[in-house]
Amino acid sequence: MTPDNQPSRPFTHEAFAALGAPNLVYVRPIKAAEILADAPEGVEDFDLPPGQTLYAVCRADGARLAVLIDRDAAIAAALAHELAPVSVH
Repeated sequence: MTPDNQPSRPFTHEAFAALGAPNLVYVRPIKAAEILADAPEGVEDFDLPPGQTLYAVCRADGARLAVLIDRDAAIAAALAHELAPVSVH
């Protein structure tokens, strides 16, 4: 909530860019089940156990940019695309 008791709104990608951090991304662990649940209909399931941990590279507004098999690969992919990765726990 904001000081005037209004619900706060998440920052958009454009709002974060205006703050001077357009290339900031975060890397967080996610379960394969989350990826499989988000897969569009008609896309065949990947050969991943639902409990497998993967690593998502996300924009500051939470939009998922990529999912990789391990944390080091996720960080390397972000750096290769001139992004500034940070880890969240």
